[in-house]
Amino acid sequence: MVNLLFLDLLGGVALLLWGLHMVHSGVVRAFGSDLRHLLNVALRNRFSAFLAGILVTALLQSSTATGLMTTSFAAGGLVALVPALAIMLGANVGTALIVQVLSFNVSAVAPVLLLVGIIAFRRGGRTRTRDLGRVAIGLGLMLLALHILLDTLAPAEQAPQVHELFAVFTSQPIVCVFLAAVLTWAAHSSVAVVLLVMSLAYSHFISPVGALALVLGANLGSAINPVLEGSKSADPASRRVPIGNLLNRVIGVAATLPLLPQIVEIFGRFQLDPARMTAEFHLAFNVALALIFIGLLDGMAWLLMRILPEQKKPADPAAPLYLDETAIDTPSVALACAARETLHMGDIVETMLRDSITAVMADDRKLVAQLSRMDNIVDRLDEAIKFYVTKITRESLDDRDGRRAMEIISFTINLEHIGDIIDKNLMELAAKKIKHRYQFSKEGAAELVAFHQRTLDNLKLAFGVFMSGDIKVARKLLAEKAALREAELSAAENHLARLREGRPESIETSSLHLDILRDLKRIHSHICSVAYPVLETAGELEPSRLKRTDDVLALPNTLSVRQSSQPPTEQAS
Repeated sequence: MVNLLFLDLLGGVALLLWGLHMVHSGVVRAFGSDLRHLLNVALRNRFSAFLAGILVTALLQSSTATGLMTTSFAAGGLVALVPALAIMLGANVGTALIVQVLSFNVSAVAPVLLLVGIIAFRRGGRTRTRDLGRVAIGLGLMLLALHILLDTLAPAEQAPQVHELFAVFTSQPIVCVFLAAVLTWAAHSSVAVVLLVMSLAYSHFISPVGALALVLGANLGSAINPVLEGSKSADPASRRVPIGNLLNRVIGVAATLPLLPQIVEIFGRFQLDPARMTAEFHLAFNVALALIFIGLLDGMAWLLMRILPEQKKPADPAAPLYLDETAIDTPSVALACAARETLHMGDIVETMLRDSITAVMADDRKLVAQLSRMDNIVDRLDEAIKFYVTKITRESLDDRDGRRAMEIISFTINLEHIGDIIDKNLMELAAKKIKHRYQFSKEGAAELVAFHQRTLDNLKLAFGVFMSGDIKVARKLLAEKAALREAELSAAENHLARLREGRPESIETSSLHLDILRDLKRIHSHICSVAYPVLETAGELEPSRLKRTDDVLALPNTLSVRQSSQPPTEQAS
């Protein structure tokens, strides 16, 4: 009897956890970037942050997810510590509101939610409708799991041995707190544990004092996972938010635990249903902590900054600055981290490109060696970003996040190629010029500097396209590609004219001059590649530029394929 009861209980809890997972993943896929934007907007003061924490947690069905998202913001310097702590106060109230809603007898809605969810999931394609269908299925499974839990416990109400077994576990409030904290840590969900406690209280397997003690333990356990996730970071500052949240949980539990008999007596005067009493205590506890601590957050933030000082930036210049491992489970946040790291990589490439012309023109050996070392940094950042984005894509992403992941990888690859061209080609040409003491003609040097400046300006345009996805800027970037091709032809013709005049400087630097033009043009092709995915998504790309003639029409159909998002080869450009 007892073994079957616990097996059924575990099955019901497992179904409840899976329903929570489906709701969470569906909301993240449908509104992940919008929730992130909401948190960013709400971080102006502690009160708006508190309300945003309630809303986001109510949607995500998980204070742990909100905590990890907030921790990643705070660790990346995107949010001050006080608003971040206020978000966590709101997140804890948000979970209590979820329990309040589910505490009512709404199990009859489960079949409707499952039916609507399956229809939306099957017919929605890879759209937001499909994600909302996933949310409906998850809610239906949660309600079904609660119904199963109640049905499982009902026949066992008359079994004395079952009551005795639960009495052993719940006779001591401190043991209840510890047990519920461990269960919540293992399940990653205080909602599931509190709902289980409500089911046990409804079936009279545990006393009201034991039920409230278990609720305190669930609140404590929900703060443990963000602390453990934050401990993976080497920077102590990244642990401020989760430790601050854990600290106010510990203080609240320690202050409330001795008063549980009196609290049960007070609640019992107006609420006879032990399950409803459990849910209302859960809400009251979190609202009380929020009211108490929201005015004390400045002092708590000061204390946390003293205990956990910010670590100095790593000496290794190739160490990623923004790839937050705790954000992996929230793709929209993780992709924002990857994009920010890509811009960091782009800043290094921009510096390399800007200084490359100085190294060539000024015969600076130290700068040549320095740019070669910077290429090693670019290579390591490229690997780190690709590995990070690959971890994000292990979970299925919606179309928007999937496209963004591929755009980030594509742009990092092209930035890495630009670094290689600067290191392996332009710096070798600079070393050759220094070794043989070549000098460009005044006109030739001016042409190279102007060509280089246009390339550098277009790299800045590419950063704008990468971050904003602006179609007009993408069009302008591709128009610059055609204009730069004309500029290369013009510079080459001017150089040949100087050769015909017999200019000594032009004759000895002819190979260098043309090779530098060629390498800058190759760099520009990689720069322009960022425009292709943007224009392809908008349906702005033309078919193949090949002129249609009778000969072309006679070729196989493979020549008429639509232009891909990858830039054309050097020969085709």
